[in-house]
Amino acid sequence: MNEILALARPEIVALKPYSHASWDPAFERLHANELPWRAETDRTVAGLNRYPEPHPHELAARLANLYGVDATQLLPGRGSDESIDLVVRGFCRAGVDNVIICPPTFGMYEVAANIQGAEVRKVPLLAERGFELDVESIRRARDANTKIVFLCSPNNPTGNRLDAKHIEWVIDALDALVVVDEAYIEFTGSEGLSSWVRHYPNLVVLRTLSKAFGLAGARVGSLIAAPEIVSLLGKVIPPYSIPQPTIETVFATLAPAQLAIQRERVAQVRGERERLRSALAAAPSVLKVWPSDANFLLVDFKDAQAALAAARAAKLLIRDMRNVSPQSLRITVGSPEQNDRLIRSFT
Repeated sequence: MNEILALARPEIVALKPYSHASWDPAFERLHANELPWRAETDRTVAGLNRYPEPHPHELAARLANLYGVDATQLLPGRGSDESIDLVVRGFCRAGVDNVIICPPTFGMYEVAANIQGAEVRKVPLLAERGFELDVESIRRARDANTKIVFLCSPNNPTGNRLDAKHIEWVIDALDALVVVDEAYIEFTGSEGLSSWVRHYPNLVVLRTLSKAFGLAGARVGSLIAAPEIVSLLGKVIPPYSIPQPTIETVFATLAPAQLAIQRERVAQVRGERERLRSALAAAPSVLKVWPSDANFLLVDFKDAQAALAAARAAKLLIRDMRNVSPQSLRITVGSPEQNDRLIRSFT
């Protein structure tokens, strides 16, 4: 057994999963209390009157192929949010264990820990070094009850990619699960850390189709880890969690022709990111545009409230990030027309 499971909640390790109705599309179904007729509005291939595959193995296989891992190393879920929740519920005992996060970062890590009753220890990124990971402070913050370290790379909301050597140091140095959230990795133009799970049993990588693949509304994420971790958390995730329309949409989106379009769109976003960065850096209302490897920019304004108002006047919503600094706003890279409108609003 993977030794990392010693960190998991014992009751989850011992948990007997829910026994769902058997699933075999070769048979007619009179065992799951479903209606035998489709709804008139149903346009799916499989039919919405039938439950989808309880744990979608074909979907897992398609996503595993996309990320270059084995299907036993991947657990599909409803976006990265569900994967974050599963990891915390699977490994953290309420009132006993703790997680480490590195703010400013994605807020769901702290929310999931708070829901579970786990302590949250904060080790801020080093803003003076471009929001670099503070590996020594992570080491000092860790104790015997630290079960998870959450790292986001590229980081949200700062946009920077964490140094792989620093991530590797954390994985090697800590007897804890290290969860690397790579929601924006496609926008870096380089590979992520999915292949690392073969060598690091305490590594979990999160990927999503919400960003670069344009399926935010479909809610499909992937948890990539050692098969033992995938199996453990598969006992916690509810059966039938991914709806049939979503499964069929993913299959269509991962077809070769659609993947070619996706790559073109990612390249366009990267080009627009640079154009937007350059234009904003020259705007008189802007103090600083932070470097970004994601599909957004963290921007410091002379007057953040006025910038928010200017964007709203242009019928554009941007994100208030004054919890990072009093001047900070986060701007998603939009279409060329949207970016032009935003640039005009600040000049």
